[in-house]
Amino acid sequence: MEGKLLIIEDDVDISNMVAEYLEKEGYHLTTVHDGDEALRQFERDTFDLVLLDLMLPKLNGLEVLQKIRGKSRVPILILSAKNSEVDKALGLRFGADDYIAKPFSLLELAARVHSSIRRATEYSSTVDLIDEPKTKLLTYEDLAIDIENYKVLKRNEEVKLTAKEFEILKLFVQNPLRVYTKAQLYQLVWDEAYYGDKNVINVHMRRLREKIEDDPSKPRYIHTLWGIGYRMGEQ
Repeated sequence: MEGKLLIIEDDVDISNMVAEYLEKEGYHLTTVHDGDEALRQFERDTFDLVLLDLMLPKLNGLEVLQKIRGKSRVPILILSAKNSEVDKALGLRFGADDYIAKPFSLLELAARVHSSIRRATEYSSTVDLIDEPKTKLLTYEDLAIDIENYKVLKRNEEVKLTAKEFEILKLFVQNPLRVYTKAQLYQLVWDEAYYGDKNVINVHMRRLREKIEDDPSKPRYIHTLWGIGYRMGEQ
């Protein structure tokens, strides 16, 4: 698969190892080793995906993540030895698409890179479709989802969602009252094997609720079934 990747990693050995492996997969790689150079390189070129370490000199990974996300929707995968739930939650909350803890499998990394680029390409293609004669709408109570244009309205006011938040909400609205486990959500929305990292789902669900619920602590759209999963609506 072709694509341009930016690797932001201060450990030269890890950076070279990842770059060598992904180049064999058909990707074009640019590597940088500190946060300042990462932002300069991002301004100079366009990329299909960013692999980002959190522990960087000059400008840390979370600051780099926020600055890139402030101007681009490029997929960002965090690679980090910081494997606590807090670190993962911060990375995902600041806009990362996925989080892979070191040490990691290069095979798994390549699979996640491939899936992230493919999803981003499909999302972009859908957003760019402007000559469709009809707009497909899904509704649930006071929510309206414009599938063709990736827009969500709540009481006729637009709610800004990320691509994954949109896909999660669309899945629930299309299947009200159906219960989904975290593993099922990961497989359906991320379209890849579930690696048991529940925190990825937890963070995305919390962010989605903060955007669509009047009171995220007392959700009326997406309900939690403790120990089981989630469901749209109450039976």
